[in-house]
Formats: sequence, C-alpha cells, structure tokens
Amino acid sequence: MKIISYNVNGIRAAIKKGFLDWLQMANPDVLCVQETKASQDQVNSMDFELAGYPYQYWFSAQKKGYSGVAIFCKKEPENVTYGTGIESMDFEGRNLRIDYDELSIMSLYLPSGTNMDRLEFKLNYMADFQEYVNQLKEKLPKLVICGDYNICHEAIDIHNPQQNKNTSGFLPVEREWISNFINNGFIDSFRHVNKEPHNYSWWSYRANARANNKGWRIDYHMVSEPLKENIARAYILPEAKHSDHCPIAVELDI
Repeated sequence: MKIISYNVNGIRAAIKKGFLDWLQMANPDVLCVQETKASQDQVNSMDFELAGYPYQYWFSAQKKGYSGVAIFCKKEPENVTYGTGIESMDFEGRNLRIDYDELSIMSLYLPSGTNMDRLEFKLNYMADFQEYVNQLKEKLPKLVICGDYNICHEAIDIHNPQQNKNTSGFLPVEREWISNFINNGFIDSFRHVNKEPHNYSWWSYRANARANNKGWRIDYHMVSEPLKENIARAYILPEAKHSDHCPIAVELDI
C-alpha cells in the first residue's frame, strides 16, 4: 500500500499548477492532503474520480479558506472519522481518519506557532492530541498518522539548526514533544530507512530557499510500532512543485 501525504497550501491553487496530472502519475492508494483551504463543494469531485479516486473525504475548517484536511482513496474504507471529538481542536479542520481492516490512516495538520497566542494554542493542541492518540491506538493499534506536524525533530531535519533554535517549529519544547510522540509507540518512517541529511519537505518562498535547498522536514508518516516490519519504503518527492511543501510517501507491505 502506497500512502502519500501532501500539504498543498490551497488545493484549488495546486490544481491550477497541475496537481491532478501529478496525482495520476504518482498513483498512491491513499492520498492524505493538508491545508486544503476549501470545502468539497468548491472543487470538482469528478476530476478526482477521473484521476482514479472515487472515495473522497473532506474535513474543512469553520473559517472559510483556512486549514482543512482531506483523504482520497482508491478503495472504500470501512469507516471514516471526522475530527477527534475534541471541540477545541475540531473547529479548524485538522484531523480526518479512514479505517481499513488492515490499518487506519489519519491526515493531520498540526497548527503552526507563528505568534505567542498561536504557540500556546499549538502546545495545547499537541498535548490534547497525544492523549487522544494514546487512547486511539488501544482500539486501532495499526495506525499511520500522515501530515504536516509543523515541527522539525532533529538538527538533521533543518538547514540551519543554530540560527533557528528559537524559531517556532524547532523550539526545544516542540522537539521534545515529537520525541515523546515517537517514544509512545511510533516510527518516523522516513528516518527509519534514510539517515542522510539535506532531505526537506518545506521551503520558505523567500530568498530562493527551495532552489538552494534551505528547507525544513516538517511532514511525516508516523507509523505505529505494530506496523514496523511492514515498512518497505519511505521517501520524499521534492520534484512535485504545487506548494511550498512537497509530497512525502511511505509504502507498506500489507
């Protein structure tokens, strides 16, 4: 099973940049999208059906043109869960999960901490999400949580760790949370198979950052421990340029 996660930074804008043609070529079994900035009725669902994805699930923010996640899949899931059931989290449309017999897959968009208020919201969200996941994997132990975590874990995951040590997304408290999340039963699938530096999934639009590969790796496929032996490949797709992020992929032998 091939799962791709992609923060598209506006799905309508990405479609105008050739996103659907790319999707047909990439051909994942499941595509998890973050930051749709749209609701389902603002996009032509038939275009996704023609691309091979008849099953389409959206969880949009209450605020128009903001946040939002979606999942597109070839095979119909047994169950779909919109949000977490935690009201303080769900109004921004950041969690969507599909369940198959073999595993469950979540599209996640963690908040960014662009100012003190949003950083506090992000830290609270992270704490609530950890508690939610701890309970969830008791019921669904085979779980893949895909998406934009808005956190670089280690120095290897960011182009200039010293310069960014006090920047949200690389703060000690955020990095510690990612470490604890992994230690609570998850595997960073990309680092599980690739120890090389200079692999990033997001670049600022400023200062020609992408051309110079001055990026951050903030997008992850976190795979729960019971699926560890199923990880066949995990990789980044920087050649896809529909967003300031690029897609990431994991392939599981299921």
